[in-house]
Amino acid sequence: MAKGAKARAAARRQRDKWKSKRWYSIRAPRNPWSFRIIGETLAEEPEMLIGRNYEIMQNELDGDFSKMHVKIRFRVTEVLGNDAITEFIGHQMMQDHVRRQVRRDRGKIDDTVDVVTEDGFYVRFKPLILTRERVKSSQKNEIRAIARDSILKAGASSTWVAIQKSVMDGELEAMIKEEASKISPIRMVMIRRTQLIQSGVTINDGPTLEQIKAQEEADKESKEELEDSDVDEDMDDVEGPEEILDEEDGDSADYENMTVPELKAILKEAGKPVSGKKADLISRILE
Repeated sequence: MAKGAKARAAARRQRDKWKSKRWYSIRAPRNPWSFRIIGETLAEEPEMLIGRNYEIMQNELDGDFSKMHVKIRFRVTEVLGNDAITEFIGHQMMQDHVRRQVRRDRGKIDDTVDVVTEDGFYVRFKPLILTRERVKSSQKNEIRAIARDSILKAGASSTWVAIQKSVMDGELEAMIKEEASKISPIRMVMIRRTQLIQSGVTINDGPTLEQIKAQEEADKESKEELEDSDVDEDMDDVEGPEEILDEEDGDSADYENMTVPELKAILKEAGKPVSGKKADLISRILE
């Protein structure tokens, strides 16, 4: 087979491969996002989606535009029909945002802390603390120790879902900043990255996927009904051709019952010619 023919055959096989794929909806975890649809992806078989990662910016997920530099990461764990169910596996701040915060005249303290949550999730935290001015090495060590203890205590006394909320809401960062400010004035505390190392016990709180899909269908139907009702109201305000014809027929019937002098009087008031037969006079009035 010639080289060009082989290339064309390979291209046809590639197109056929794409035809065999179908779209799947990517849904966020049950808690705390209630299986919210966060994207779509293509795959030939559902099994090929297992383990696939998906990233989304936090402002697209919860509408908080102060978090446009935070990237949320999910991983597909199971596929139900056309829905790919994910788990939260961590977050990461964009590198350009972190670099903008670091200055020569500020102290920089970073660390890596591994935590086991109350429900058995093994998570890695990477905090970054920036002081308002330069600090001594001994002060850096004290601030690092305070941040480590705060993260360990919060993780050991909270579930993985609660830790997610505290990180994304900035609650954990605020707690570290309050404690570390006792050593030196703190400009900023960032949990610049979290990473799920090993999953623990998942607590299935919140509505099920079937309940969420039923609610989505109900919302869709109510929206369509509202749009249809708006269209009907608009159509009611517009006089249709049939109604216009009915009104003209009614006017014509009224004029048929009138005498010729009466018709001529109407035409004369309208400034129209008054000559002709009765039918001509009526048609001239209706013009």
